[in-house]
Amino acid sequence: MKKFILWFWGIFLGLALLLTLIFVLIWNGKLGFMPSFEELENPRTNLATEIISSDGVVLGKYYYENRTNVSFEDLSPELVNALVATEDARFYEHSGVDFKALVRVVFGVVTFNDKGGGSTVTQQLAKNLFPRDDNRNFFKLVLTKFKEWMVAIKLERNYSKDEILAMYYNTVFFGNNSYGIKAASSAFFNKAPKDINTEEAALLVGVLKAPSYYSPKSHYDRAVNRRNVVLRQMDKYDYIADTQYDSLIILPIDMTHFTKMDHTAGIAKHFREMIRKKMTQWCKTHYKDDGTPYDMYSDGLKIYVTIDSRYQKHAEEAVAEYLGGYLQPTFFKHWQGYKNAPFVFDSNPSGEIQQLMTAAMKRSDRYRNMKNAGISADSIQIAFNTPVEMPVFSWKGEIDTIMSPMDSIRYYKFFMRSGLMSMDPHTGYVKAYVCGPDYNYFQYDNVTQMRRQIGSTFKPFVYTLAMQEGEMSPCSTVPNVQVSIEYEPGKFWEPKNDSKEKLGEEVTLKWALANSNNWITGHLIKKYGPGPIIQVARKMGVKSDIPPVYSIALGTADLSLYEMVGALNTFVNKGVYIEPIFITKITDKDGNVLDMITPKEEEAVDEQTAYLMLELMKGVVESGTGVRLRYRYGLNNPIAGKTGTTQNNSDGWFMGLTPDLVSGVWTGCEDRAAHFRSLSLGQGANTALPIWAIYMKKLYEDSEIQLYQGDFEKPMFPLSVEVDCDKYNQNLNEKDEDIDFDL
Repeated sequence: MKKFILWFWGIFLGLALLLTLIFVLIWNGKLGFMPSFEELENPRTNLATEIISSDGVVLGKYYYENRTNVSFEDLSPELVNALVATEDARFYEHSGVDFKALVRVVFGVVTFNDKGGGSTVTQQLAKNLFPRDDNRNFFKLVLTKFKEWMVAIKLERNYSKDEILAMYYNTVFFGNNSYGIKAASSAFFNKAPKDINTEEAALLVGVLKAPSYYSPKSHYDRAVNRRNVVLRQMDKYDYIADTQYDSLIILPIDMTHFTKMDHTAGIAKHFREMIRKKMTQWCKTHYKDDGTPYDMYSDGLKIYVTIDSRYQKHAEEAVAEYLGGYLQPTFFKHWQGYKNAPFVFDSNPSGEIQQLMTAAMKRSDRYRNMKNAGISADSIQIAFNTPVEMPVFSWKGEIDTIMSPMDSIRYYKFFMRSGLMSMDPHTGYVKAYVCGPDYNYFQYDNVTQMRRQIGSTFKPFVYTLAMQEGEMSPCSTVPNVQVSIEYEPGKFWEPKNDSKEKLGEEVTLKWALANSNNWITGHLIKKYGPGPIIQVARKMGVKSDIPPVYSIALGTADLSLYEMVGALNTFVNKGVYIEPIFITKITDKDGNVLDMITPKEEEAVDEQTAYLMLELMKGVVESGTGVRLRYRYGLNNPIAGKTGTTQNNSDGWFMGLTPDLVSGVWTGCEDRAAHFRSLSLGQGANTALPIWAIYMKKLYEDSEIQLYQGDFEKPMFPLSVEVDCDKYNQNLNEKDEDIDFDL
């Protein structure tokens, strides 16, 4: 018996020494990875990069995991109570390991059924911060559990209980692409964590057990039952009263604010994609303290952008209201019953359409993926002509249908697109950026990426040179007659006019620009030549290629909406070109500024010329091609503008300038061959101007924005020319009388 007792104590002490040795080796990292003090101070988690608007709204995120950290002060008490009651009732009593639950833990390890039933919140946090190796045998599992105990004890030594709770909530996954409590609170209830109530907290804690299985979106009844289990735990540990428990378990889950979280949710989708591309390049040239480049998907950067969420919302609504509510239905009706709709070709329409369709097919992701997979051209053609189930876009909502990929390409050729960019003329900050209709189906960027013929919106560059030379004023007159320019021996360029108004009369430049008269613009470019006009455009920020030919006066050059808004903004900014910018600063996850962005500025034209151009362009709205802003939309405040329409009506433009906001709109189809067949429907005054008008009306009606509606500021010094054409003509008559008298 004595020998047996000695053997027992010997084995017991031996095991105790062995366990002690194992724990010492684990603690010192001799049996595999053990986080250091520094790693515990700065635990590594994937943090989403946030895009923050100028008015403080998170427009979207870039992430591997949709996670943004919060502190304990950001958590509602209900979240704390629900978690403790359900996961770790003795949380405030233990030091990381709850030895009273060791029996459950050991049983789970032995049976290979480790579900964390005995794990404390701190142990679960340790597992979340330093994940287990999935490929583990029995001994590895035991060793891993010991490591988690050690990490939990270290965490308890380094952090307060409140900090541990916040860290836990930051690391857990709630399903629906929501990592951490901030993302989950927003996705499930459109709330901040501090605003979560009791039943909402119970649901969020409940889904942690199995996010997919208990998803309220996919498995509503399971989610309700699981929520009620959490509420029962809260009742058991006196976090809620019995009467409160009875009333809460019969409540339905409020799904009205549930949002499917992905990269494309929310507003400003095209803008966010453009920023993503810019940030990809930025990260390649900016490095962290450890020498590695920043990763915008995991480093939790904050990108502060110039977009104002209120302006953006109004802009997107304006595009949807006019493009989807009026123009697209009109376009469908306009082409109803036409064989080659919506294309216009002078010859061989079938062949031209086939070329367009083939080119579109080869630009598609489906084609590129099949080609990269080594599929033959014949098989690709068969696949593209085989009907399949697919969702397609419509302005009334997504439609589930069956059609071939080739038919879907032809279907989308019918849809008109639009781009809108709006900027603060004095700071260069871009306030709104829209590339309609819907990013999920139309991902091409119609603001910075697209370049199309700009029609008569180019004319202000021509008139700027005339004003800048000092020889002419808005009231100067030119005969309204056909102009002919010999650009090569025996070859002449002769612009045409659609209108015969004031034919053969002397007309002012203000009248000519207001009515978009091509002959007068031709007269001016004949006088100055293409070269000097291109130089003016360059000074005003246009970087795209402009061929040195006379026809550029009527807008044959392909320019971007971004360039045009920035260029014409020069007039409002008193002749100083200011580069439109999208980002103001970039910080790291702790708020340290990594980069500050300021716009480039350059004096392009003198202040008087800029003001004279505003006076000229006011005429467009007061009595010219933009007059419907007054009589149809009731915009009676001072506005300078310019419409533009390409010769075949494929592109419609409107540029609108006000003292505190300059905006431009382009509207057209993906292919230049698809367009309205009449000027009345296809002109910029009908396709682009109404979007600008609706957008501005929404801004003016928004009491939070209070956009200035006064007049443009005059130069500080007196003008050297008269802009009131009645006075100008009177002065000319007086001069004529003086000359006659002297003679």
